[in-house]
Order: sequence, then C-alpha cells, then structure tokens
Amino acid sequence: MVGILGSVTWDVSDKIIDIGPLALRWYGLFFAIAFVIGYRIIQYVYKKEGIPLAECDSIAMYMVIGVVVGARLGHVLFYQPDYYFAHPGEILQIWQGGLASHGAAIGILISIWLYSRKPIIPSYLWMLDRIILTVPLGGAMIRLGNLMNSEIYGHPTDLPWGFIFVRSPESGNIPRHPTQIYEAIGYIVTYLILIRYYNKHGRGMRQGSLFGIFLILLFGSRFIWEFFKENQVAFENNLPLNLGQLLSIPFVLAGIGLYIYSQRKRPDTDANASAPLVER
Repeated sequence: MVGILGSVTWDVSDKIIDIGPLALRWYGLFFAIAFVIGYRIIQYVYKKEGIPLAECDSIAMYMVIGVVVGARLGHVLFYQPDYYFAHPGEILQIWQGGLASHGAAIGILISIWLYSRKPIIPSYLWMLDRIILTVPLGGAMIRLGNLMNSEIYGHPTDLPWGFIFVRSPESGNIPRHPTQIYEAIGYIVTYLILIRYYNKHGRGMRQGSLFGIFLILLFGSRFIWEFFKENQVAFENNLPLNLGQLLSIPFVLAGIGLYIYSQRKRPDTDANASAPLVER
C-alpha cells in the first residue's frame, strides 16, 4: 500500500493463520522454506560430486542443529546476555524471536566440522566450500521473515521506497529503509556469484577458495547494510560501529586470508578426478 511521499505503508500481520491456541507465522514458514531450499541445493551438489544422496539427510540434521543452536546462543551472548542470564528459562523460547546470523555462522562452522569427520568427506574445507552454497538463499528467506515481523528495519528515509512499519510502534510511523529487503537482495546476488563459481570450477576448485569468497561477499555486504539499520540493542549506540559490523569484520578478514591461502594450494584435482569422491 502506498503511503505518504510515495512510501509503502506496511501493515501486514506476522501471522498466516490461527489454529486454536497456536498460530502459523510467516517467519516460521520462511525458516522452513530456507531449509527446503538448502536441502535441494546440497542434493544437487552431492549428485554432482558422487556423494550418496542418503547423506543429505545426515548433513541436513547437522545444519538444522548448528543454525538453530548457534543463532539462538549468538543472540543471547552477543546482544542481550544480561537479560537472558537473569531469565535463563527464556533462552529456549526461540518462538519469541531473537536469532543472530553471526551466531548461526559459528554454529554452522562447528556442525560442519563434526560432520566432515566422516570418512566419506574429503576434508573440512572441501565440505565448507559446498555447504555455503545453501546459506545465502536461506539468509534471504530469514530476512523476508523479518520483514513480515516488521523488525530489523532501517533509519528514517525520504526515499520513495521507504516503509512505514505500522505494527512496530518503535518505528514512529515514519518511512524507514526496508533493510530486510536490501539484505535479502544482497544474499541472492551472493548466491548467484557463488553458484556460478562452483559450476565453473567444480571439483577443480582450490579448497577453501569458495568459502573465502563467501565470507567476503556475505559479511562484506552485511557490513554495508548495517549503516542503514537501527541498532538492535541500546548499548550499540555508544559504539563506533554497531555490533553487526564489529562481528562482520573478523569474518571478512578471515575470508580474505583464506582465499589468499587457497590460491597457494594446488587445484583439488588428481588422476582420479573423474571418479566419485567416495572411491578415493
């Protein structure tokens, strides 16, 4: 709906439907869609690489646990530790909101490290280079869920595409940057770059190269979009950069270092490159 100065009046309910005492919410739906998309992508990768498709269920379980636990603990520890340490019973109440993408990233790194110890997986870096293909589109879905929740919006703006978040009183009912959409678009572009690189180089990639590019693109764009966003917690107002930016810097630097390191290694090919990896 178009509002003042050509802005968009966003008055969408965060609920799809009420079912008795329960409610089906847009955020939950998009979260589920994120995992369905990720599952299909890893199926594509495993088929291409010669990994048994039965392994898709296993890696999906590792990913679900890593993302949910990591994202929740990331929010608890990075953004509101004082509150949750005083109310420990609410830590498990993820349906109340509060998931941090940087915590999810750490959770994924740990869960994939555990999964990559299987003999069927060539190495930890090899797995990271493939699994990160599932992350950007999942991140885009989560940001669309944030949009439906009228949360994590940006600073006031007079641009014609500013959103007035009616269901968020804290927004002041003034047009704001729809940073949820900015980030979702950034994640989709990141995915397109990564999948093109993967399809071009495939099993000839230097291990760690694609993961390094992923870290640079994803957290580099996250750093930029944070300039348009409102701080999530009050203590960020006293920081030179907000917490999202401060947490993004190490990931970007790690990505640069990893990519440089990967280019000094030989391509991940050998005389048996045409054979399924499970036969190595």
